[in-house]
Amino acid sequence: MRLSRLYSARVLTAAIVAAAAVRPVLAQDAAARIRRLEDSLLPRVVIVGESRLASLADRMAHHRVPAVSLAVIAGHRIEWATAWGMADVAAGRAAGAATLFQAASISKPVAATAALTLVQEGRLDLDADVNGYLTSWRLPDTAVAQGEKVTVRRLLTHTAGLTVHGFPGYARTGQVPTAVDVLDGKGNTDPVRVAMKPGAMWRYSGGGYTVLQVLLADVTDTPFDVLLRQRVLGPVGMTASTYESPLPQGRWEEAATGYRADGAPVEASWHVYPEQAAAGLWTTPSDLARWGLAILAAYDGAEGGVLMPETARQMLTPGLNGWGLGPSLDAQRLRFGHGGANEGFRCVLVVFFDGRGAAIMTNSDRGAALASEILGTLAVAYDWPDYRPIERTVAAVDLSGYPALAGTYRVEARGLEAVVSVEEGRLYVSGTGIGRAELLPESETVFFSREDGSRFTFLRENGRVVAFTAMGLRAEKTN
Repeated sequence: MRLSRLYSARVLTAAIVAAAAVRPVLAQDAAARIRRLEDSLLPRVVIVGESRLASLADRMAHHRVPAVSLAVIAGHRIEWATAWGMADVAAGRAAGAATLFQAASISKPVAATAALTLVQEGRLDLDADVNGYLTSWRLPDTAVAQGEKVTVRRLLTHTAGLTVHGFPGYARTGQVPTAVDVLDGKGNTDPVRVAMKPGAMWRYSGGGYTVLQVLLADVTDTPFDVLLRQRVLGPVGMTASTYESPLPQGRWEEAATGYRADGAPVEASWHVYPEQAAAGLWTTPSDLARWGLAILAAYDGAEGGVLMPETARQMLTPGLNGWGLGPSLDAQRLRFGHGGANEGFRCVLVVFFDGRGAAIMTNSDRGAALASEILGTLAVAYDWPDYRPIERTVAAVDLSGYPALAGTYRVEARGLEAVVSVEEGRLYVSGTGIGRAELLPESETVFFSREDGSRFTFLRENGRVVAFTAMGLRAEKTN
């Protein structure tokens, strides 16, 4: 097959060409496809004229990711699934395709599915006030709501105007509050309250999904984990998965230990999340893929699944910020899915509407970078319409200008700080939310991160560097 047909005559870098040479064809078996991924991982950023294919093992070591588990979807089915590395380094326990990882925020669209089954049965109205269903807790009224109500639809789509973006969880060996305690701020996060007019704008809220969790248990008089097993996990075939919190001791050996960015394990192996709907699902990539395929099948018209076709189509209709009733969707409606970030775990689920995709789970705070490289490699290998590596061109610039860029930069409103340094003629940036990355020049003032391609534009006043802009933020130079 000609490269021009595969890549629509786009300009190919040396790395992309090399990856195209290992593109799988239908006659090849899963083992061969897996070997190609292991041996020929593309970087997230492909630099024109530079070939940087690497082994998966090398990139896992670079990112300090002990284990990664992967399920690939092709032809509306799971084509293959496997895992690499160690579920627990100290114990010498290897990860396998059945190893449990924390799904983190991917818990949300799966939980949303349970809510939609109740909508189908007429037991929930998507547009009714949630306080009409809550019995064990009530969302306090507030003037800021301006008469608008928090509804199930708004909880699912992050448009309810509620507080608390996400949750850090609790040490497995410590005290863990109830979900109702969390809603009232008796845990390690603020109370969940209405902070802006419901329906007015999109604001991501794990707190909103915790309200949903309590609501579903109240309406059905069923513990949340049991409800999800009965209504979603069992019917979809997610037989390894559970929302039980904490994870029962009898299943600890199935679970991966979470690791911090420096490689140290999370205290007592993992955190416990009483915010089950928002962050509490333990699962495998194969089970996540089964959920995605079940939703896609219903969307395509299949009857008899966990959702009816019309319900699945509502779920996958994008609203504000491209959000459906649980999943996120891209602007072109090519795909749906979700990402996840718990303490020591990073994961992502991508399902294209044409029946392709992948679920990737890692046990490291730095797993998102590795998952991004895997997605880019799969995008090239399987000719996906999205997620291909970012292409950048390095410009020839005068290195004597680098010292003027070095210094400490702060975003005061966010409490963020970044340090730009020059080391052996190379420019680096490190800081909160950035990690450490080499900056390569596109011009004398615009640089990009070798790790993720994000651009840093340095600003001057009266010839002096005073700030940089990156990722929608302006950071002022302090020295």
